[in-house]
Amino acid sequence: MQTQTEFLQIRAHLQKYIVGQTRLIDRLLIGLLTGGHLLLEGPPGVAKTTAVKALASGVHASFQRVQFTPDLMPSDLTGNDIFDPQTGDFRFIDGPLFHEIILADEINRAPPKVQSALLEAMEEHQITINGSTHPLPELFFVMATQNPLEQSGTYPLPEAQLDRFLMHVQIDYPNEDEELQILKRDQALHFGNDDAELNSRVMPDTVLTARREVSEIHVEEILEKYVVQIVQATRDPGNIIPDCSDCIEIGASPRASIAMLRAASALAYIQGRDYVNPDDIINVAPDVLRHRIISSIHAKTKAISNTDIIESLLDIIPVP
Repeated sequence: MQTQTEFLQIRAHLQKYIVGQTRLIDRLLIGLLTGGHLLLEGPPGVAKTTAVKALASGVHASFQRVQFTPDLMPSDLTGNDIFDPQTGDFRFIDGPLFHEIILADEINRAPPKVQSALLEAMEEHQITINGSTHPLPELFFVMATQNPLEQSGTYPLPEAQLDRFLMHVQIDYPNEDEELQILKRDQALHFGNDDAELNSRVMPDTVLTARREVSEIHVEEILEKYVVQIVQATRDPGNIIPDCSDCIEIGASPRASIAMLRAASALAYIQGRDYVNPDDIINVAPDVLRHRIISSIHAKTKAISNTDIIESLLDIIPVP
């Protein structure tokens, strides 16, 4: 893992911009290492957008922020064929999705057609316009934010699109000490005393090499079986927790097993190990599964969240 030290410069960079939020920083690194897209959710003002911008500034890659609104059109993301009167031909003009790191701000404000256009890009790493296919950059990585408090004027993300996100990361308010540090840091920024610039940004080739090294992280077969047990349990939780037999309407797909193993391998990598242990799987499981299961009306009536269900399953399933 020759590039590990160089890649982890990004963590130091993020910590200069983000106070606390260790879990969020780990998730950003996991997403970048796996190429898996992230959905960040939390109340306004908890540094969702700041975190994404900080990650983009730590990598020497092209970055584009797209503010999703109800009047956004698919071509506003993908680009379109434009008629050139000088040549008499149509030529393709790239849209924002042709950048390497994309911030999709308030993604659930966009109409379904726009969400469908983003879906192809996230899954296929390509865009099709008028029958022509245009490949996206190799580093292509989408981080989307959504605000759970703003319900008016939003379009819920369909299950098919939610499943394309590697992880659904929930962000909470900082504690008292962290908020005090935020105030001090804001004053430093306001008066021009900020020293948060990193001397050297990590190059895309470093990230791509790190991704290949993550794919070589060792995973014991017993841990692979553990991952499958967890995902299978979401489809029929009553076999493990009788009181939860009618808590889940739809369980996680096999894509969840793949995502969990990839995320656990990336977590082991950023912690300096060349092997996955059970704690890595337990650590990433809630964020990998939270958006991939649909709870029943029974669970919602009893105020049982998806996270509650997942944590209950993790507590019961024997750890290897």
